[in-house]
Amino acid sequence: MPTPYAYFQGKIVPLSEAKIGVMTHAFNYGTAVFEGIRGNWNAEDQTVYLFRVREHFERLQQSAKILMLQMHDSIDRLCEIAVELVERSGFTEDVYLRPMVYLSSEQLGVRLHNLESDTLIFLTPFPAYLPEVARCHTSTWRRVQDTGIPPRAKVTGIYVNSALAKTEANANGFDEAIMLNENGHVSEGSGENIFIVRNGRLITPTPADNVLEGITARSVIELARNELGIELVEREIDRTELYVADEVFMTGTAAHLTPVVEIDRRPVGDGRPGPITRKLSELYYDCIRGKNEKYRAWCTPARVRVAN
Repeated sequence: MPTPYAYFQGKIVPLSEAKIGVMTHAFNYGTAVFEGIRGNWNAEDQTVYLFRVREHFERLQQSAKILMLQMHDSIDRLCEIAVELVERSGFTEDVYLRPMVYLSSEQLGVRLHNLESDTLIFLTPFPAYLPEVARCHTSTWRRVQDTGIPPRAKVTGIYVNSALAKTEANANGFDEAIMLNENGHVSEGSGENIFIVRNGRLITPTPADNVLEGITARSVIELARNELGIELVEREIDRTELYVADEVFMTGTAAHLTPVVEIDRRPVGDGRPGPITRKLSELYYDCIRGKNEKYRAWCTPARVRVAN
């Protein structure tokens, strides 16, 4: 039986042994930053391929810098730990790693200074986050501004904003939320970047629209340019432009690349995934499972020993 492991307090232990106290500062105040890293199972290779693991740890380091948290392990070391966790755990399915840098002091009081920080990583099986095609709802909750909580850092506390939007969308019968910023322009989903296709052009909001700078998004942009000859346009997008887009899709570590076929009860295009979305999806899913040699550098293999 596979056993999930975690990196906790400087050593690798069974996940069941990785515990924090109820007075931990990060638990009480949301003073932590995190990443999500997908490990994608390839049965033919008997290998889990970790997708762009170094880039995720680099972004974790950037998030920690914004919150003035200390990340004690090097990025090289964290990459090694991620592979070891997957290999020790032994899952022959898609998995998800959650690295986190958090204020570990057991002290009350709202602040970031004069507190200890620590790093943890845990691993768990994780199926598809969204359905194969998604129906979306424009949320009444606005995306948090950079002047409130910086959205380019994956801060645990900021995800209350996303949770409100996601639950509202689900309660209204939709799969996912689309959030606008305070200026009324499209920002992102509750946990995904968003793209539209109009007249053959790929368009996405700018980072200034309070968007997390997505690693999956960057990969899809590269595939669009290199394999389909489609350049990206970054600009403001109004809500109504979503309604007249030819295609819409979302990208993210959890969501992969998910076509959006309906927004606010209006079909996107003809209500089915469009040709550009389908081509990008095929390319992307081959890449994340190590099946595209051209983009093999995006994948870090973790060999899983399968019992006979």
